[in-house]
Amino acid sequence: MNFNYELTAVEYIFMGTFLVLYVLYIGRTFLVARALGATARAVVIKFFLRTTYFALLIVALLGPFFGEPERDIIAEGKDVMVLVDVSKSMDATDIQPSRLEKVKFELQRLSASLVENRFGLIVFSSDAFLQVPLTFDLNAFELFTQSLSTLQVSNTGTDICSALELCIQKLLQNPSANTSKIILLMTDGEDFGNCERKTLASVRQFGFNLFIVGVGTNAGGHIRQKGDWIKDENGQVVTTKLNAAYLRDLATTTGGKYFEINNQSNAIPEVVNAINSVESRLIDSRKVAVVSNKYRYFLLAALVLIAFDVLVTVTTFQV
Repeated sequence: MNFNYELTAVEYIFMGTFLVLYVLYIGRTFLVARALGATARAVVIKFFLRTTYFALLIVALLGPFFGEPERDIIAEGKDVMVLVDVSKSMDATDIQPSRLEKVKFELQRLSASLVENRFGLIVFSSDAFLQVPLTFDLNAFELFTQSLSTLQVSNTGTDICSALELCIQKLLQNPSANTSKIILLMTDGEDFGNCERKTLASVRQFGFNLFIVGVGTNAGGHIRQKGDWIKDENGQVVTTKLNAAYLRDLATTTGGKYFEINNQSNAIPEVVNAINSVESRLIDSRKVAVVSNKYRYFLLAALVLIAFDVLVTVTTFQV
């Protein structure tokens, strides 16, 4: 038999006090019985009865359990790595309040609808950085997504393929090699990098599911900086547009799917359905000790003895 808790000074004090006081009580009772020429053997019976239920109460207090049976805990789901474009063009206001703010809001809805999965976060502009490794802690994931800003990384351009390369690298490094892996790319499609064929081929080769969400409109929008619109070298207000054709081609090349978010349509429910349609596989498996507290049996036995002690009277002296 094992215990969930250990004896503390409090329990030792109670046990010591009980024994000292009861020994004094028995000694006094025997002295009185001898003086009266009577017997006090019944007190000894009461002593053993009360000692027994007192010990049972102490055992119940310590939370006894028998053995340590093990149980397999299995977690099934998908690994979803989210790639968010934080280049300056994501501050465009063709989607209110801005493209990036819309992405942050929709990511919160997305994670709330897919709570059984692991999420990770990569942010990118001209360079890509791992912001959140794959985790079940959706509170931490949501905290980082809500703090996304175009000021996080340098804005000398946008390189989508650098983000894809980093994502593939991190997914392959993950010990859960057999899990279903999903890449969710959220961008306006402005890309100034060069994609190597090996990168795009790796998405198919390793069975990754690429879902691309285009954020923006074909008409485009302007970018405000320090209270004024950003202008080009000729003094004209810069207009940034959704490059849907490039993103559709990227999805087709990698065997992925393309969705859009703008003021007229919102494909996030479709993205959730697409992720749910991917087969869930084993994410984590471990053995845990399952402890069942058996205190109630000792407590019940103690209560029965207490009731017997209260209800049954014993003649202490015979005069």
